[in-house]
Parts: sequence; C-alpha cells; structure tokens
Amino acid sequence: MTADHAPDVPAPTLADVVSALDRRYPPSSAESWDAVGTVCGDPGAPVRKVLLAVDPTSAVVDEALAWGADLLVTHHPLLLRAVHSVAATTFKGELVHRLVRGGCALHVAHTNADAARGGVAEALAELLGVVDLEPLVPVPGEALDKHVVMVPVDHAERLVDAMAAAGAGALGDYRRCAWTTTGTGTFEPLEGARPSVGRVGERTHVPEARVEMVAPRRLRAVVVRAVRAAHPYEEPAFDVLAQAELDGSTGIGRVGRLDEPMTLRAFGERVAARLPATEQGVRLAGDLDAPVRTVAVVGGSGDSLFDAVRRAGVDAYVTADLRHHPASELRERAEFEARRAGRPAAAGTPFLVDVAHSASEWPWLRRAAAALEADLGAAAATTVETRVSTLRTDPWTGRVASPGPDPATAAEPSGGTHP
Repeated sequence: MTADHAPDVPAPTLADVVSALDRRYPPSSAESWDAVGTVCGDPGAPVRKVLLAVDPTSAVVDEALAWGADLLVTHHPLLLRAVHSVAATTFKGELVHRLVRGGCALHVAHTNADAARGGVAEALAELLGVVDLEPLVPVPGEALDKHVVMVPVDHAERLVDAMAAAGAGALGDYRRCAWTTTGTGTFEPLEGARPSVGRVGERTHVPEARVEMVAPRRLRAVVVRAVRAAHPYEEPAFDVLAQAELDGSTGIGRVGRLDEPMTLRAFGERVAARLPATEQGVRLAGDLDAPVRTVAVVGGSGDSLFDAVRRAGVDAYVTADLRHHPASELRERAEFEARRAGRPAAAGTPFLVDVAHSASEWPWLRRAAAALEADLGAAAATTVETRVSTLRTDPWTGRVASPGPDPATAAEPSGGTHP
C-alpha cells in the first residue's frame, strides 16, 4: 500500500494512529494473557510512514529503519511475557533500543486483531473464498437497553439528537438509529405542578411521538439524564427495557461456506496457491476426494478450538501449528462417527488443513494498512504512507522429503518398528 504523503497534508501523531488502530481492534477484546498496545514511541511524535508485519524480528526492524518508518505495527508481540529489563545486552532489548534510536515506534495488535471485524480471521477466510462469515467462537454482544420515550411530536427530533449525543442509537456502522410512531398522550396536572403544556386541574391531550432507541447498558444513567434534559415535560414518561443478550459479530475464527464446492485436494491446492510460500506448505488430513462445502478458519495456532469446530459441523478446518496428538484424536473421532453412520471412515469430518503460522496471519496486513489510511483520512484529514512487509518470518528454512528406509535393505530398529 503506497499512498504518497502530500507535503501540505498534516501528519497524524502516534496517538492519532494508535486511536485509529484501537477503534478497529479494541484492546479490551484481547485475551487476558495477551500483551497488546504500544511497546515504545512518543505519543506526540508525527507519523508519516507505517510498516506492517507479522513478527517483530530483527530483519523486520532493519526493513522499517531502512525505509524510514515512523511506526512498525506487528501482529505478534515482542514482549509477550513479562520482562524486567530491555537492556541492549538482550536480543529483545537490543531491538527496542534500535527502534528508539531510529525514531520508530512499535505497536502490537494480536488477539484483538484476531477477533475483530475485518481482522485476521476474516482476511484469511475471504482470501480462501469462504463467504457468509460468522464467528466460530462469538464474543457476547454488549449488554443493551431499549429506551422508549413519549414526547410531544414537535420535540421528537431534538430528543433523538440528545439521546444520540449521549450514546444511544448506534447500530454497527450506523448512528442516530431511532424508531418513532405517533399517538395521543393524556395527563392531568395536580396542584404544585408546572406543566409546559396544559393547565393545573384540567385533563390534557397532546399529540405525542413514541421514540425508541437502543443504548449500551453501561450508558443507562447518561442516556436517562439526556432524556430528562431534552424533554419539555417536568415529568417525562419513559421506559428502560433490558434487551436479551445475543452473540456479537466479533470473536475468534470464522465459519462460512466455500464460494464453490470442491474436493479436499482441490481446496488444499487453493490454500497453497493463495497463501505466502513457506517451506511447510499445506498439510491435509482426510479423504482427498471428499467434497468440501463449509469451512472454519483460525489464523495462528488453532488446535485448542477443535471442540468449537466440531460443534460448527464444517467439512474442513484451516489453521496452523496442529500438533500430532490433538489432530490424531480429532481424526480418529471423525472416522469413528463416520463408520457408525455407515459412511467410509476417511470421509469423516472435519478434515484438517494445516498451514504455516505466519502465512495464516499475513493476509490481514494489507487489509489493516488500507483501513488505517482510510480511517485517518476520514477522521482527521491526515494521511500516512503504509507498506506491508513481504519478508518471510516463518522460522523454517528448508524441508527434506522423508521417503523412509527401503524395506528390503533396512534393518529393524532396536525395540521394534516405529509407529
């Protein structure tokens, strides 16, 4: 992503860029064990160039400094575990010192980017042709109230404005969402009342609007105060109704269907062709000729989510770092259940598609770069130039095929055959 930085367009500060990133990938959605956020950098420093990468390796830091980046955004944390020193005598401390000396900040969006809309899982799924996406493990949506207010018709717009300013009426990418209908309100002011409409002791009928807006439950008191302040009546009539708590649109992983059904073999070939090249390539477990229609994806290490994948009932699961025993047990269970259902054992689902860790997360970088440029331009009329690192940070540098010993000449190893 290369957006030329015009000299007459102001550069955002690091604080501006971090705010934009946090809106897309809220730190509050990170796992409790994670370490996300800004590692080093001056919040007031201008940011003109941003490099995005999966890993904060020494080679990536070299790339950022050589390009003149003011900010390096990585998916993986540099300091995931607690440290008591960043002295340059340690390899991680030396990276921090190089970044600081070079005027380059470091910011991390890890599990918060995994779960977000437009994050790591969605980028991977869409690259592989998976559509109609839903979270594999959804995060519960924020607790909501519905505020129902009766107000004179000619004050309804003012009331909606006030409630929206207090945080009500936000639905996804929309704001100031409200529903209104009209009816007749009736009341009789008593002695001591100071009615804005009608007179004490007289029954009054007023054309009123019923305004309904939702708001986060944490803002209940704020919205109620806004209603009272904007309402013309000294005793406004309103209800606050607690909404049912539903799953949100974010969460770990994504589930959907392929844009076209294909065999496991063909799907594996598609995955290999669309992800960055790695020495590992793509490993498959299952009947290579079986059809694949539905898919779950998780960027990064995903064998801890096998139970959720089974509950989703998908044909194939794409993730990284699959270990022998969890993968073997999943396939054993799938084959057992297929046999009990009268199907060939090898056709038991879910099939497994194991890719390299960094390759599964790299597709997000381009989406994050484009979103950052757009968000800064829309919110603050500023601009940055972004670049996505193409350095391979996968640690494996080679692969040797293992055909096994020649059965005719190989001696049986001591202790019996190898499984």
